Amino acid sequence: MENIDILKRLRYALDIKDADMVEIFRLGGEAVTKEEVKKMLLGQNASDSASEGTAGKETSDDNSKWDNHMLESFLNGFIIFKRGKKEANPGESEKQPFMINDDKDVNNVLLKKLKIALSLTGEDMLAVFKAGGVELSNGELSAVLRRQGQRNYKICGDRYARTFLKGLALKYRR
Repeated sequence: MENIDILKRLRYALDIKDADMVEIFRLGGEAVTKEEVKKMLLGQNASDSASEGTAGKETSDDNSKWDNHMLESFLNGFIIFKRGKKEANPGESEKQPFMINDDKDVNNVLLKKLKIALSLTGEDMLAVFKAGGVELSNGELSAVLRRQGQRNYKICGDRYARTFLKGLALKYRR
């Protein structure tokens, strides 16, 4: 699943306004304008309906800006937006380290950071998955939420990420 698709689904599921998206990116350390957010949200729909010309090329160039770093900045900002700024302990750096090393880590990091931002417990996450149409066991959820490199770490597939975002939409948009 592409990062823009994740942002669109997350924005829809949690009913995040454009101004709030700009604020969330700012909290995550990225300067994004409201116009850039609107372009991002139009994204692929605009390029699909655009005729062959420069309009489609501009849109695909704009979409390349929304890489893993931007997604993780948004997720970090979302945690701060929902829970407040964490006080740094002495000897700790203020800046949060980035967890997405390559494209296969995106879904795992997405689930971890949404769990933190929305203060979800394991049971809450299992309920969101169930609302989305997938029954997970506690062990499967635990494997997906582990840090990469740990013994029972499991890569989260796009299907589970889509299901989780669908479940969030069903839970928060009622």
